[in-house]
Amino acid sequence: MTQSRIVDQHGRPVQLDQLTEELAAPRLTGVRQVWHSSVASGLTPQRLSNILQAAAEGNAHDYLTLAEEMEERDLHYASVLGTRKLAVAGLNIRVEAASDEAEDVRRADAVREVVESAEFGELQSETVDALGKGFSVSEIIWDRSGKTWMPDRFETRDQRFFQFDRETGRELRLLDEADMVNGVALAPYKFIVHLPRIRSGLPIRGGLARLAAVAYMCKAWTWKDWMGFADIYGIPMRIGRYGPNASKDDIGILLSAVANLGSDAAAVIPDSMRIDFQNAANVAGAGDFFKGLAEWWDKQVSKAVVGQTMSADDGASLAQAKVHNEVRLDLLEADAKALSNTLNRQFVRPFCDLNFAPGRRYPKLIVDVPQPENIELLIKALKDLVPLGLEVEQSVILDKLNLPSPAEGAKVLGKPAATPAIATAANREQSTKQVDIKDVVDNQVKTLEASAAAPLGDMVEAIRELLDSVNSLEEFRDRLIEVYPDMNANQLADAMADGLAAASLAGRYDVLRGL
Repeated sequence: MTQSRIVDQHGRPVQLDQLTEELAAPRLTGVRQVWHSSVASGLTPQRLSNILQAAAEGNAHDYLTLAEEMEERDLHYASVLGTRKLAVAGLNIRVEAASDEAEDVRRADAVREVVESAEFGELQSETVDALGKGFSVSEIIWDRSGKTWMPDRFETRDQRFFQFDRETGRELRLLDEADMVNGVALAPYKFIVHLPRIRSGLPIRGGLARLAAVAYMCKAWTWKDWMGFADIYGIPMRIGRYGPNASKDDIGILLSAVANLGSDAAAVIPDSMRIDFQNAANVAGAGDFFKGLAEWWDKQVSKAVVGQTMSADDGASLAQAKVHNEVRLDLLEADAKALSNTLNRQFVRPFCDLNFAPGRRYPKLIVDVPQPENIELLIKALKDLVPLGLEVEQSVILDKLNLPSPAEGAKVLGKPAATPAIATAANREQSTKQVDIKDVVDNQVKTLEASAAAPLGDMVEAIRELLDSVNSLEEFRDRLIEVYPDMNANQLADAMADGLAAASLAGRYDVLRGL
């Protein structure tokens, strides 16, 4: 086995021969099989408690199977978890050089070439599976056929092929026949292990599936009871009566007849027996009870996974969509930052160490979360501030508007130049007539009012819709207290800040004009 002088961040030497091999591939026999028995079927509170406790103590096989089955069986959980996964998987990745020096730029270009490949995009999509289960593992199969070490592919590995060490519960080890109890240490520069760290503590306790497991179990019961209720809803109770001399065969015939009336609406019984029908008890809202219970659990899952309920459960009007994104921005930024850290430590560093001389800083890989921009407010601010002397670089504004720079010789939109005759007449008129200048304070008040109208309108609209959906002022008060922290006041704050800045600049201009 060829051992290099390269060591990973933990000081372990890299075994070069292992980099091109598959070390965690599944097998038909042994401890790494792809076939697993169901865990979710017939789930009870006692069994769920045992599964979660076993996972916390190091045996997470059944918990990982349950997490997988929850995504297959619960449509709502699959939807909101898929929304959070895709929100991260769909983000663009950019690579920044450590400095402007030619060598650092060359290294960043090499990393960028790999990041832009289709295989790396698949890696990004597969890695976010850690959000549900608490961790994910991808094995890098390196290719050394050329001059450089390049990842040939990234193989996603089943989380059940791994276990955390018994001593700390934080080091992930590969299940292998070489050590059936503790597993074997992961080879350096071979695996990308993503731990999203949704919550502090042991990694295996941090998956969203652990939060949603109780809701899944209770909702499964609710669904079963709801379907049982729907099966007999509206059917009167059927009571069979037999005489004291009826034999067991007679009783069996009567029982069969009573059952057939519920499905076939036909039955044959002897004259000595009779069937009575009694109206089912009319329990108002009995069906709504099961529906309400299932929806309540869905809302709890939405809060746990995407951080809000409006886009997932409570409708999707324009005002609601502005108050709540599909995934809360702070959750998306945290997920993107965690993924960036993982890829920098476990891909960028190995790639650079294997291909370049040591001693330089590494390029930085960033999973980029675009920040929402109020383009209308920006345009209004520029319209007011540029005439007052504010200097803004044109390329910056083009980037914010997502517009390319004009090509040389292309026709461009712009303010038409004044003709000489018109300009001369305007100059004469200006020299002979005093220009009417509006009061600075009134002008700034109107500008601030226009800038704040949109964000204020959104907040008022959200409150109005909340008021329409409640039945009492007490409920409105409680709901308002609940949703108020989630209301986005950033646009209003930006409008106030821009207005204050504009007022300050306008005041300075007014003072200078009067000197």
